[in-house]
Amino acid sequence: MTDAPAQRLVEAYHRMMERVHARLEGMEIGLGPQLSETVEAAREKAVELGELSREEAEEIGGYLKRDIEDMAMFMIESGEALRDWMDTDLAVFERELLERMLGVADRTTLELQQLRLQAREAPFYHAHEIAGPGTLQCDACGQTVHMKATGHVPPCPRCGNNRFRRIPSAQM
Repeated sequence: MTDAPAQRLVEAYHRMMERVHARLEGMEIGLGPQLSETVEAAREKAVELGELSREEAEEIGGYLKRDIEDMAMFMIESGEALRDWMDTDLAVFERELLERMLGVADRTTLELQQLRLQAREAPFYHAHEIAGPGTLQCDACGQTVHMKATGHVPPCPRCGNNRFRRIPSAQM
């Protein structure tokens, strides 16, 4: 049985990603402010269409921006492909969503490469937030949680902790 309100937010994440991807297509590189503006426009559209409340749109937009930036940073730092960042079988995922996320992440790499020169700490993922597919590692005990699709991050199955970092397959 699916939790309808929770599923509605996951679906909103997908729609917002589609809007971000559509708006960024054809834009020039130099995306730092453009990514923020584009995510903001997707938030506003979701509110305007009555898909989300303003508070929900802010929350989902934050998750979306975090995931895009995290994916782009992984690709910059490791030189690895998206498949390694995801660390799961691509057949499980919605191919369209992955292609859109990759397209947006590729466009952010130059801006993020400059940020990399500054001290960077990987973003934390918290239980009950929405996150894209991939592997998360508990910040307390090291247990991994495999997100096979976009959804709500569960508490750590081993220790109940609520804070995680995304890890690539090479670190497992």
